Order: sequence, then structure tokens, then C-alpha cells
Amino acid sequence: MRLVATALLLALSAPALAQPAAPAAPAPSMPPFVAPESFAPLVRNLLPAVVNISTSQNVAPRPGRPDAPETPQAPPGSPFEEFFRDFFNRNRPPGQQNEAQPQPNQPNRPAPRRAQSLGSGFIVDASGIVITNNHVIDGADEINVILQDNTTLRATLLGTDPRTDLAVLRVSHTAPLPFVPWGDSDTALVGDWVVAIGNPFGLGGTVTAGIISARGRDIRQGPFDDFIQTDAAINRGNSGGPLFNMRGEVVGINTAIYSPTGGSIGIGFSIPSNLARGVARQLAEGGRVRRGWLGVNIQQVTDEIAESLGLRGGARGALIARAQEGAPAAAAGIRNGDVVLRFNNQEVREMRTLPRIVAETAVGAQVPVVVWRDGREETVTVTLGELPTEATPASTAPSQTPRPDRPIELSGLGLRVTALTAELRERFRLRPEARGVVVTEVLPNTPGAEREIRPGDLILEVQQERVTTPQELQERIERLRRQGRATALFLIESQQQGQRFVPLRLAPPRGAPG
Repeated sequence: MRLVATALLLALSAPALAQPAAPAAPAPSMPPFVAPESFAPLVRNLLPAVVNISTSQNVAPRPGRPDAPETPQAPPGSPFEEFFRDFFNRNRPPGQQNEAQPQPNQPNRPAPRRAQSLGSGFIVDASGIVITNNHVIDGADEINVILQDNTTLRATLLGTDPRTDLAVLRVSHTAPLPFVPWGDSDTALVGDWVVAIGNPFGLGGTVTAGIISARGRDIRQGPFDDFIQTDAAINRGNSGGPLFNMRGEVVGINTAIYSPTGGSIGIGFSIPSNLARGVARQLAEGGRVRRGWLGVNIQQVTDEIAESLGLRGGARGALIARAQEGAPAAAAGIRNGDVVLRFNNQEVREMRTLPRIVAETAVGAQVPVVVWRDGREETVTVTLGELPTEATPASTAPSQTPRPDRPIELSGLGLRVTALTAELRERFRLRPEARGVVVTEVLPNTPGAEREIRPGDLILEVQQERVTTPQELQERIERLRRQGRATALFLIESQQQGQRFVPLRLAPPRGAPG
């Protein structure tokens, strides 16, 4: 069949071959693609600095699930009950036989067991500084580092950073240890060759190769997600291992995989070295990480929000949904509704860029911040604070008692609103200091319903102007309609999502000409 298809192809091509060939257009000049002949010389130098991480900890058995292996459930009195009990008792360590069997007048309380786990790491200093993932050693009461020659060294934990999933260990040895250098992850390009070395499934010293598949991945692991995606095979046990460029420099730390099966399908994620290096240095030197802090709640700038604010250049930057009272941003004059466009001379392309840039800036630094406000750019100078270990709750405004105005339907938006009363505070379980205008009903298939506004939500501002009564709210909306505005920016507070800006289409009110 293959020969027939080939002959047919040649027959169909014959007339074309008989015609005089048209001059071919010159092909664009491209650099020749050169695949590495072998990774062996590179790997030979790197393997000694890549280590296996072994941890153990006492784990209390969950009720009904004592230390494995455990006797399967069998009908009481059946032959299988005695068979399984004898079989599993023979396979328990000495001294643990019958430990899971309840004694007369005693509850069934299995003893705690030792849980073992394995991961990967790498040495970055000859003195014995080892980098790995926080989730590899989290909760462990004993950590061992296993070198390539199977030497096992007890490790001391210098510090962890759950926000970036990094941990730093120290081991002692009689001689200087082999180590690998950090690389510049910002120069790593999509399509570059990379090599991963680690301890998948306990098979230490495993080498895989691939390319960088993507940059800047946000996999919802934390506030500073900026992962390198690679198709180099990464499996369970590779966590904490290095991702090398072709110069033998660490450009990433293998941390997570996407897999519906639990095994590698060619989608792995690594922490960029430029993010990890500063964190690791602080952990090694002081045991903790100090990060810059603005004290704001932010949200994504959508096309509709950009339009409502008159933001030139389309949707970009980070919208300040709330500047926490007493925090550095508020002290510098940053307001709710500002859009941060540049921070410390770095472009804020989208919302998630800002937390990472702020965190990497030194505590106490005075930095310029360019914001979009009232239709133009303004620059304010902020003195950064230190990011608290836990999220700091924002201060609240003083309690305000609104006038007992009548309920109002915001025609064209699908919202019925009213002033706050003690009855409504209790009905919607609102905070005593809550302010604004409360939504009591949302009509289906309206702009309000499309934006997932719900009864009990509070409208605090319209187009960055505070509203305290239904009448004020309605007047602001009508004024925007008279100005020909297509959308209005509402500041909404809900118990589920906190404060957020919501753009609403200003559809004509019912009965008005379309």
C-alpha cells in the first residue's frame, strides 16, 4: 500500500515537474538548530552536588486506620479473620505483634508510627548549605541528607518559607562538599534545554532532560507564583531538586507537577532561581525572610474597569480595592480606586505582578509608585514596611448610622437597595461597624446578577465617591448616565469576597428610550 501511494504521488507531481521551475524566494536566515550530542559531560559534574532528602516523623494513626500493614476487616468468627490476623502479625516488626488488637477492658489505641518520606535537594555552598522544598521537610523531626556516594549526614534546619515552598538545611562533613552555582532565571528562554536531577520514587541520581515550555506560570500555589514550566520528566520525589541550564547553573527548583495520574505527563513546575536565591540567602543567614509590605488589597483591572476609570492603554496594573488604615500605602496617600502602574521603576503588567515586586523590595526602602488617579498619572513615594508573618486584618472605619431612607430600585441595574438598619444588620449578619447601602434583592438576568452581587452585599462607593444613603447612590448613577458613561465602578463589600471593585453596565432604566 505504501508503494502504491508513493507512485500515485509521483504521478500527480509529474506535470508540475515538466513545467519550468519558478525561481524560489530566498528562505529567511535562521540559526542552525544544534541538539546536544550528549548530556553526559554536564551531568558528570552536577551529580555529586545533588542529594536525596530523607525525613521521618511520629504520626498518630487516624481512628480506624492504625499503622500499616493492618488487618483487613473480615466477618467476626470467619476463617479469614484468624488467617489475616496471623499473616499480618508475622509481618510486623518485633514487639509490635498484636498491638492493634484490643485487650479485655482496654480501648483499641494503636501506638504512633514512624512515617518516612523522600525528596531531593542540592548543595549551594562547600560548607554544607542545602536547598530543598518546604513541603519535603515540613513536620519532620529528623532530616537526613544522602550524598551520591550514599554517605548519610544528619541535617539541621536553618529556616523555611512556606510562601515560596523553600527550606534551607545545613550538614557538616570532614571535607568541603561539591556544590552547584545559581544561574540567572531571567535569561532562561522558552525552548532552552534544561536538565533535572533528583530522587523520584526513591531512585536517587535520576537524570531527565527537556526544554523550558513556558514562563511566568501561576498555578495558585501562593502569592508569589512565577513558575518555570518544563517538559523534563518530574515525578514524586523530585521535589526540591534542581533544574539546570546547559552551563550547569541552577535556574529552577522542581516543586510541582500537573498530572491526573500522579506520574509525569510532561508538565512540571520549578521555582525560578532569581526568586529562590534571595529567599535562601535570608533563611541561611537569619532563619526567616523579611519582605516589603504595602498594606493593600488589590484586584485585577478588567477592560470594563479600565474604561470606567479612563485608563489609557487598556487593562493593566493593579487596582487598589482597599488601602489598609495605618499601613505604608495609606500613609503615603495611596487611595482606594488607584491603579498601580509602576512600582520602584518596574512595570506592573497585571495584578499578580505587584505582590512579587513589593516582596522583593527591601524593608524600609523609599520607592516611587506611579498610580492612575482621576484620569491622570501621579507619583507618590512609599516607605515600605515589613510583611507580617500572618495576614494583618485591616482597620475599619468608624460606625455610621444612616438615615432611615425608603428602599429604592436601581432601575437598569437589577438591584433593590435600602439604608442599613439594625434589623438588616441582624438579617444579613453584618458587622456592627459596617457602612454603605445594603442590597436587599438582585433581579435575575440583570447587570447586578451577572456580576454575582448578592443580597446582603454593601455598596460603599460609586466611581470612587462614597455613598451612605440610597438617594445618594441613585443620584450618582443618574449623573453618570447624563454624562454618557457606559459603565460605573462600584465598590462592593461582601462577607464571602471582602471588598472588591465591580464594573456595572449602565443600562437605560425601564421605560426609558432604548
